[in-house]
Amino acid sequence: MKTKKIIGIILIIGSLLLGYFGINKIEENNANIKFFDLNIDVSNESGKELGYIYLGVAVLVFGAGIYTLKNTN
Repeated sequence: MKTKKIIGIILIIGSLLLGYFGINKIEENNANIKFFDLNIDVSNESGKELGYIYLGVAVLVFGAGIYTLKNTN
């Protein structure tokens, strides 16, 4: 295999891992408590923002991996 193909595959795998960590981070920091008719939101907004940043970086890295695989000569 060529070096560019290996780098492209590593970027795609890395983007999938980043996406997985981002989704887990969002889910960990999202919580609601329902007490009788009262619904209390106790989410950690900064943790959710970090999860969204992970997802955004994952999309960029995935695009870079696809671009690298596509432009191998």
